[in-house]
Amino acid sequence: MASGKITKRSVDAWIAQKFEGFVWDDGIKGFGAKFSKTGAVVYVLQFRMGGRESSTRRYTIGSHGSPWTPTTARDEAQRLLILIAQGTDPAEADRQRRREAVDLAFDNYALRFEQSLVKLGWKDQVSRSLRLHVTPVLGKRPLPKIKRSDVVAVFDRMPQSQLANRRNVFAVLRRLFRWAVSRGDIDRSPMEGMETPPAVRPRDRWLSDEEIGRVWRQTYHTHPCFGPIVRLLIVTGQRREEVASLAWEELDQLELIWTLPGSRSKNGEPNVVPLNNLAVEVLNAVAGSKTWPRRGKVFATSSGAGFTAYHKGKLKLDRLVAEDGGEPMLPWRLHDLRRTLATGFQRLGVRFEVTEAVLNHVGGSRAGVAGVYQRHDWKKEKREAMNMWNDHVASTLLP
Repeated sequence: MASGKITKRSVDAWIAQKFEGFVWDDGIKGFGAKFSKTGAVVYVLQFRMGGRESSTRRYTIGSHGSPWTPTTARDEAQRLLILIAQGTDPAEADRQRRREAVDLAFDNYALRFEQSLVKLGWKDQVSRSLRLHVTPVLGKRPLPKIKRSDVVAVFDRMPQSQLANRRNVFAVLRRLFRWAVSRGDIDRSPMEGMETPPAVRPRDRWLSDEEIGRVWRQTYHTHPCFGPIVRLLIVTGQRREEVASLAWEELDQLELIWTLPGSRSKNGEPNVVPLNNLAVEVLNAVAGSKTWPRRGKVFATSSGAGFTAYHKGKLKLDRLVAEDGGEPMLPWRLHDLRRTLATGFQRLGVRFEVTEAVLNHVGGSRAGVAGVYQRHDWKKEKREAMNMWNDHVASTLLP
């Protein structure tokens, strides 16, 4: 076993001699270089973790050449020996460093978290929150090194006016870090002790009969996907994403029902929505005939992708309504159409339990013990309510 001072001069000499084997430095214990006949040189460090009874281990510092020279390799060996003396295994530290740089980098980890989710509605919210608000701030930062101040920076970047959105992002991040703790990827969540953003005052906006008629008429002058989506929102009261992602396979034209699978609903619960005459007319127009396709997206754009330009569509719809000669309308959102249907049901004398069944709410009358033991599906009552709502909406469209 050769030994000697590992310097540039000695390494060049051993390479010139085509020496093959290990040379151990006589100044730093365990520091050496492995030479091959081809002239390749690899710097190594041999060490024990523990006392003399522990096995000898060998760590590869790197191959000869930039950045590893006899001098830089010697400095690295001395640094590693200090870590070893402190009980740190340099090979394990390298593995952890590589894991943090790839597997635990926030952007990669956030993607795995999304993929672990089952409920499509929640999954969409998680994806949107992370993509728009969180990943641009945390980027590739290793999960174990994310501090509370980093999380605070996410919310500092969000507009103060987005109160509801701040609560949504807070919920998404809190769940992500809890998931990481449960997997053993971090010991504690950096959000421990953080106060949940204050609750937003519930909206009470709903459209009057006159406003329903004005909006309905102007939807025909908007995007060929956006207009029908809005009309279906009015007559079914379902959520925007549930309507916009509607597939022909979910529709039974013979029975005139829409079966929304739990995988696409916000709360993970399936829902059977009776289709009234106005809903059927909307779907006939989209299909281009009274015979509906058997499969595919109902609202597919020219590229085949699903429709997502809600903001642009809503801006145009608002402009058209503002120019229709009527009184100025108060600001409203597409989600207010659900409240409009619920309010309309109340005015028409529909039972509260039926309204909740149509809207697929799991709270209120369907919560707790009632939700477990009372399994009536309200199918007949839902159809009657939807037909009443059909006639009411139709009356708003009369000249």
